Amino acid sequence: MATATAGTTRRDFLYIATAAVGAVGTAAAVWPLIHQMNPDASVLALASTEVDLTPIAEGQIVTVKWRGKPVFISHRTKKEIEEARATPLAQLPDPQPDQERVKEGHDQWLVVVGVCTHLGCVPLGHQGDYDGWFCPCHGSHYDTSGRIRQGPAPANLEVPTYEFVSDTSIRIG
Repeated sequence: MATATAGTTRRDFLYIATAAVGAVGTAAAVWPLIHQMNPDASVLALASTEVDLTPIAEGQIVTVKWRGKPVFISHRTKKEIEEARATPLAQLPDPQPDQERVKEGHDQWLVVVGVCTHLGCVPLGHQGDYDGWFCPCHGSHYDTSGRIRQGPAPANLEVPTYEFVSDTSIRIG
């Protein structure tokens, strides 16, 4: 009897030890497969980006890349700001006041994702009927606040999450 109990205990131990080694081996084999699905370091670096606004002249639009998309940073003139604010909201297909599209105290800086809301084309700056952006693919016109004014685009250019790190620098994302 004592021998049968000892044999059963050894057999149970061997099953448990084999299962444990198998589980560790499987985890060691599967880990590289799972790990390779993580985002590339270059994508993680674009989760947020800082932009120095100092070299951007008044009236100029620059394009930076963020999360694989173009982002337009426009240093608007007083005239462009006044025209954007004088536009009656009833004339806009996607009504949004200019003040909601910029940061308070930094009205001259407009930051928008440079992707047309119609089919994802990249609009051209300082063009179109409203001297904002014009999408050559299907003819959408945006004003100097990035709001859709005419054409097939259903919505305004998206304003990404951004903040002023200093008076001359922003962090997008």
